Amino acid sequence: MFGIGMPELIVILVIILIVFGAGKLPEIGGAIGKGIRNFKKGASGEDKEPDQIEDKKAKD
Repeated sequence: MFGIGMPELIVILVIILIVFGAGKLPEIGGAIGKGIRNFKKGASGEDKEPDQIEDKKAKD
């Protein structure tokens, strides 16, 4: 896709490991996962309040 192969990924991961350290990697991964999850919820409209959903249904 972007021309990134296995050697390039290994170099990127080593640089990330050096910059952030091994202790921070699980925290960074968790934060990225939460961000992606919240983005997906926001894009699909799941994060709306129940009264907003009911109002929308009433308008239809």
